[in-house]
Amino acid sequence: MTARAPLSTSFSASSTAQEVVRGVDLTGVRAVVTGASSGIGVETARALAAAGAQVTLAVRNTAAGDAVAASIESSTAGIRPRVARLDLADRAAVAAFVDAWRGPLHLLVNNAGVVTGGLERTREGWELQFATNHLGHLALAVGLHRALALGARERDGARIVSVSSTAHMRSGVDFDDLHFERRGYDPQIAYAQSKTANCLFAVEATRRWAGEGIVANAVNPGGVATGLQRNFTARQRQSLDQAEAAGVFTYKSVQQGAATTMVAAVAPQFAHSGGHYLDDSQEAYTVPNDADLAQHPHGVKEWALDPALAERLWTVSTALLGI
Repeated sequence: MTARAPLSTSFSASSTAQEVVRGVDLTGVRAVVTGASSGIGVETARALAAAGAQVTLAVRNTAAGDAVAASIESSTAGIRPRVARLDLADRAAVAAFVDAWRGPLHLLVNNAGVVTGGLERTREGWELQFATNHLGHLALAVGLHRALALGARERDGARIVSVSSTAHMRSGVDFDDLHFERRGYDPQIAYAQSKTANCLFAVEATRRWAGEGIVANAVNPGGVATGLQRNFTARQRQSLDQAEAAGVFTYKSVQQGAATTMVAAVAPQFAHSGGHYLDDSQEAYTVPNDADLAQHPHGVKEWALDPALAERLWTVSTALLGI
């Protein structure tokens, strides 16, 4: 059997989110962007609003969200996003956001993420990076499933974009110790596990929901200096510097970092095709689990796209969440 060629687009590592949406009309599209009070989330929301979408900024800090909404309004001829509170590490806050949602949803961008410098846990005892980056977004997507299905019927499809990272190359999901209860804690490995989980979510969400017109894809925004790095330890910063020196990534602007998200959100190639991992605005090529990151900085490891692992993670995660 001949391997399928990765899906490609006309965009590249240097493209910006605004370039991706140029000429795209998103009038009537309702979109939610998590973590849209800073960094890549802001530019994602700005590009969507500029194309006419009705955007909801799902943020922990609503004052910061209001400031972003005002900035977007001033740059998009009066299109002001809605702001709603969402703390992905708090199950009650996720449930409240879902309960307050009315009507269809056409695009869910699971953009928010945290990086910790040491071991932090939620009130349930879950490791914070896994709980926020994966479990919170899974609970949100499941809670908004009916809204997405309604949106898909309205506009011939709905999409979910799951923001992952090259970091997924460093670790698969350790099903025997998801929350670092027995192994020594390494915040970089914990982050990597959560980013692999973001990819596996896209695989399983597509398998479960593609029949309803909902597809999900994971994206790597690339190296972007944002508030995500504010809690880095000296060791984490050194590791980042070493990765840059090794050619694993080249820093992008925030606008360029949001471009791959926008490709997954609006490009026709991904309208009905999901379970992919995108890098530099293209579907990435798959590499073995023992592949070296420095030699394959634009690849995606097999463990991040494995259907069996994706189904297992969904089952384990929904059981934890009680959904």
